[in-house]
Amino acid sequence: MMKKLFFDIKIVMALLSFATFMACIEPIDVVFEDFESAIVVEATITDQMEFQRVFLTRSYEFEADGPSAESNANISVFGGGNTYNFVESSPGVYRSAQAFAAQSGTAYQLRIQTQDGRNYSSSEMTLSAVTQIDEVRAERITNDLGEEGIGIFVDSFDPTGNSMNYRYQYEESYRIIAPFWTPLDLEKVPPEEATELCEVRVIPDVTSEQICYRTDFSQAIIQTNTSDLDEDRVSNFMVRFINRNNYIISHRYSILVRQFVQSNESFNYYETLNEFSGNDSFFSQTQPGFLEGNLSSDTNEEEKVLGYFDVSSVKEQRIFFNYEDLFPNEELPPYIDPCQLGAPPLRTPSVPTRCVLSTQVEENLVGYIDVNESAAIGPGPFIIVNKICGDCQEIGSVDVPEFWIEE
Repeated sequence: MMKKLFFDIKIVMALLSFATFMACIEPIDVVFEDFESAIVVEATITDQMEFQRVFLTRSYEFEADGPSAESNANISVFGGGNTYNFVESSPGVYRSAQAFAAQSGTAYQLRIQTQDGRNYSSSEMTLSAVTQIDEVRAERITNDLGEEGIGIFVDSFDPTGNSMNYRYQYEESYRIIAPFWTPLDLEKVPPEEATELCEVRVIPDVTSEQICYRTDFSQAIIQTNTSDLDEDRVSNFMVRFINRNNYIISHRYSILVRQFVQSNESFNYYETLNEFSGNDSFFSQTQPGFLEGNLSSDTNEEEKVLGYFDVSSVKEQRIFFNYEDLFPNEELPPYIDPCQLGAPPLRTPSVPTRCVLSTQVEENLVGYIDVNESAAIGPGPFIIVNKICGDCQEIGSVDVPEFWIEE
C-alpha cells in the first residue's frame, strides 16, 4: 500500500528548533530554555536545465512568527569537475548564476559559507532514476472529511522498478475576476474646490483592474512510496484537494505538478520529519531528539544542521480546467470577500466633525459602485464596496502567465 505523507515543513522546522521536548500530554504552559538557532537548508538540484535554487533560513522558537532568512551566504555546488555558484535573489533564496542540469553518474556536493564565516557541506549525492508522469487529471470527488470538491490525481509507472520513492510539488495559477469592478472611482474634492465639508466626487478609474491572475506554490511535503506494491506504479495518487467553495477555481484554473524521484535516504529523512511533526510524538514519552540529514558543519562538529541536499530527476505536467467542466450549471464559489455594499456618510454628525467616506477613499480602502438612491444601504451619497471587490490587483496581477491557455 502506498504511503501518503502531507505536512507543513515550516511547522516541522519550528518543532525541531526546541532543545528540550516536554514529556506530557496534558495542557500546560511550556517554556523552552536554551534555544539554539540552527541553520536550515532546503536544496534539491534537478536534471532539468534551469536556474537551480537553495533556501537558507534559521530555525525559530514555537512562539515566533516564522523563520528568519539567512542572507549574505556564499553557496556553491560542485560536480563533474564544475563549480556552480549561487547568488541571493531575495532574502534567504539563492539562485544559480547559470542554468544547469544534474547529470547521471555524477556526484554533487553542496557547500555553504555563512556571513559569520561558518562552513557547511553535504554528502555527495547522485541523480536518482527517471520516471515519466503518465497523467495528471482533475476529478470531482468527496474527500474523507465529507467535503465536496476537486481532487488532482497523478499516475506514473517505472517498469524497471528502480524509483519507488516519489515527492510532489505543485504550482497553481488561476484567473480572478473582481465582481464589483466599474470604470469609475471616487476622490476627495480638494478644499479649495469643495462646496461642503468632506466632499467626494466621481472620477474615471484609471488604476483598478477587473481581471487578474495569481500563482501559488505548494507548502506541504507530499510523498508516496511503492515499495509495498507488486510493481513500481503510482496510481490515482491525490496531490491536491480543492474545496468546491474555494474561489480560486471560479473562472479558470491551472496546476503544474512536479514529480521528484527520491533516494531511500531522502524519503526516509522526510518521513521521519513528518513523524516529528505529529501531535502525538511531540508530547509523548518517546523523545525523538535531533533529526540528522546529510549536511554538517565543517567548522564545529557539535553544531546542529537541519535540512537535506538532494539531487533528483523531475518530470512535470500541467492541466487546465474551468469550474463548469466539473460542476456544470452550478453556482460559482463565493468570492474571497463577502463584498457587502455600503453607503457611508460624508461626515459624522457629532462635534467635532470627522470625514468618513473621504477618509476611506484617501486610504484606498473602497471602490465606487453607483450613486446611492436607497436609504436602506446607508445614508451616504455613493454606494461603495471593499477595494478587493472592485480591484483584482489587491490579490493578483494583470500580467497573463506565459503558459496560460484560454478555453
